[in-house]
Amino acid sequence: MNAIMILLLSLMLLALTAFLLYRILDRIYARQIAAYQNKLLKNEVDEVHNIYLTMRGWRHDYHNHMQSIKAYLAMDNLEEARAYLDRLEQDLDDINLLFNTGNINADAILNSKISLAIKKGIRVDYKATVPKELAVSDIDLCVVLGNLIDNAVEACEKVEPEKQFIRLYIGILRKQLYLSVSNATNEVVRKFDEEYITTKRGNHGHGLKRINNIVDKYDGYINRKNEPGVFVTEIMLPL
Repeated sequence: MNAIMILLLSLMLLALTAFLLYRILDRIYARQIAAYQNKLLKNEVDEVHNIYLTMRGWRHDYHNHMQSIKAYLAMDNLEEARAYLDRLEQDLDDINLLFNTGNINADAILNSKISLAIKKGIRVDYKATVPKELAVSDIDLCVVLGNLIDNAVEACEKVEPEKQFIRLYIGILRKQLYLSVSNATNEVVRKFDEEYITTKRGNHGHGLKRINNIVDKYDGYINRKNEPGVFVTEIMLPL
């Protein structure tokens, strides 16, 4: 009898140890992924902020540019005036600012991600208004927006080019920040649960987990819908 009890206790202890080890490893893995994504995100945001500030600097120098062009024209130096304008045009082509939402951090990540999607040939329809001050931290907002758009682009790349699209809307709904991203997909999903998320290997799966964790962190709301050819994610976060 004692031997059986010892065996049962040993098995229970072994099971408990395995469970605790699994939880510890899972947390370590999640932290490593989060740290890696935050590092990539910080680099990306810093880069886009630099572009944004460059554009603001160009606007600040507008009058100086006009004075230089007028000077060339006053000297009837049309070639130099034309060359100067060509250089300014090239500077503007290198800076593609699509968004002016009212929130510089949202502008940074949206301009970066959506510009890349458009360069890939994906049709994008967008409208976004974001308050300057939010309850959601800058990093968390960028993580949500970045992963939403990354996942949408990834899904579109698996669809025929003529069927690719992304629709983005951000605004205020019921005194909360409302985000909606719709995109083309060839995936058919009937149940959105932890199993669905964990089976999405690679960056897509990590992105889904990161979005869910942040929505839970702020007691927000998330809804995913999969209709024929369309995947929709709706999120509501406190202001």
